[in-house]
Amino acid sequence: MPERILHLVSDSTGETVSKVIRSCLPQFETQPSHEYLWSFIQSKDEMAMVLQEVEKNKGIVVFTLVDSEMRDFMVEGCRRIGVPYISVLDPILNVLEQYFGRKKEFKAGRQHQLNADYFQRMEAVDFAISHDDGQGMGHLKRAQVILAGVSRMSKTPCCIYLAYRGIKAANVPIIPDMPLPQELVNAHSLTESRPLIVGFVQDAHQLQQIRQHRLSYLSADKAMSYANIAAIREEIAYSKRLFEEHGWPIIDVTRRSVEEITALIIQLLHKDRDVQELFF
Repeated sequence: MPERILHLVSDSTGETVSKVIRSCLPQFETQPSHEYLWSFIQSKDEMAMVLQEVEKNKGIVVFTLVDSEMRDFMVEGCRRIGVPYISVLDPILNVLEQYFGRKKEFKAGRQHQLNADYFQRMEAVDFAISHDDGQGMGHLKRAQVILAGVSRMSKTPCCIYLAYRGIKAANVPIIPDMPLPQELVNAHSLTESRPLIVGFVQDAHQLQQIRQHRLSYLSADKAMSYANIAAIREEIAYSKRLFEEHGWPIIDVTRRSVEEITALIIQLLHKDRDVQELFF
């Protein structure tokens, strides 16, 4: 099967067009492809250089260009070369123009401005890093979300993903036969600004496979129980009992991506705080 070429062109970082392609390509997972990313293309001279490369390596051109002259220049070039093309933002911007009743402003990279939302996200990222795996327990009450679960349940990547959404998230490991940290219990008992605490559970066999990849980093004694299926079942059952005793919502992360898991957490944040009976 021949390799397909994709040219991603942006007048800013290229993050938007890359995310769109990342969302679409899994629908064609059997089709091999090669991507060229052309970012910060903000002049016709730069665009002409890109079109020269497109002509050398012909493929579809996907672009996010807010300036109408630059878009027209790109469209004319693609037509001349004879390659397919699509402007990702045009359909959305056109509908928004009609809805808001006003013309869009042509400002490349506007979504990346250093505004309050940006600094909120950076603060959330810093919080997630400094409150990873039980660190910074004395400041758990400052979290908006606390994820709890046994080892290797994707707690850390979920916290980082939430942080990029501007949500301060911490994670606390559940250790077999050990009581919950008092700081976690205290955070749950807050009457104002109480963090949402979510417990993670997972299929024991899947967790065993994940942990087996970590065995080379552990001592022989710890490795024996770390990936032992019976011990893993006990860990999961113990953690689930703790979550149920405290009335925390539980998410089964088995065969779920980080994106899916965090979407469920965000749903919980947007619902009433009476979520004790929710189980996903």
